[in-house]
Amino acid sequence: MRASSPTSSSGPRRQRSSGRWFRLVVGLSVTLGIAGYLLLHHLTSSVPEGCTVRASGEEVDLRLDQAANATTIAAVASSRGMPERAVAIAIATSMQESKLENITYGDRDSLGLFQQRPSQGWGTARQIMDPVYATNAFFTSLEKIPGYSRLPLTVAAQKVQKSGYPQAYAKHEAESAALAAALSGREPGALRCTVHSDQAGSAAAVPGDVSAVGKRVTQEFADSAGRGQRAGRTLSFPSSVRAARGAGDPAGDRHGWALAHWAVAHAKELRIERVAFRGRQWTAAKSDEGWRKSSANRSEPVSVAVGGASNADGVRISVVGK
Repeated sequence: MRASSPTSSSGPRRQRSSGRWFRLVVGLSVTLGIAGYLLLHHLTSSVPEGCTVRASGEEVDLRLDQAANATTIAAVASSRGMPERAVAIAIATSMQESKLENITYGDRDSLGLFQQRPSQGWGTARQIMDPVYATNAFFTSLEKIPGYSRLPLTVAAQKVQKSGYPQAYAKHEAESAALAAALSGREPGALRCTVHSDQAGSAAAVPGDVSAVGKRVTQEFADSAGRGQRAGRTLSFPSSVRAARGAGDPAGDRHGWALAHWAVAHAKELRIERVAFRGRQWTAAKSDEGWRKSSANRSEPVSVAVGGASNADGVRISVVGK
């Protein structure tokens, strides 16, 4: 009987073994790559959404909806030419009445940011649920109080609200003052928000509506943001303050930062992916890093320039494009 020759079978066997090992290594590499991507996605997406304001020695944490409502209050104050103190009074009132939420419930028929009652002449339920209307109604009443800006905050708020707990507003004074300083623009870059976004570089990203952004700016800031002019996908809002006093004026910078903070707080809702002003930028893709140094870039998908045509002077708000 003839023995099998070792050389006749070891070659194919060795080749098959090498092929199996190669496929195993490739499969393992792919599996580890997918696992690493999923882990990274989980870790980055697990960073909670929300906003933080650091100003006047205070740190205030807000949900996105609370920050959006607070910036709307500041925007309406800007549209009326009201001082920072009025913003602090209004924000403290809303913090007490609704926790800066646009509530659909309250004491009896109270609704909205300030728990205003239709039965007490504040407007219809639908009107009160509009934060811009509700804030205007609050400020209209506040302006009727002689010397309101010199009164203790809780006294001024109580004269408007006529609450059953007149001293309750005082506990929000420090936080509301910090929010007012930031959202009125006196504290540059003091508001930062983290958003979970598929906006930047994602084919699945839902495009933002340029017209909707322009409409909201005009609705909330009114004449203080000027009339938006559109050129392609670019909206320009010349600042009335800056137009009157010139670029670089502190009052113009305050208005610019008020709009920049407003845009960041509304970024999730309006699909804004980038906000830039005075050499700093916030982007949705790196929102957890806050405000970062920016470089001039004229190829923005959408820009809203506040206070001049140059990128150096204006607030640039980029909206997710198609």
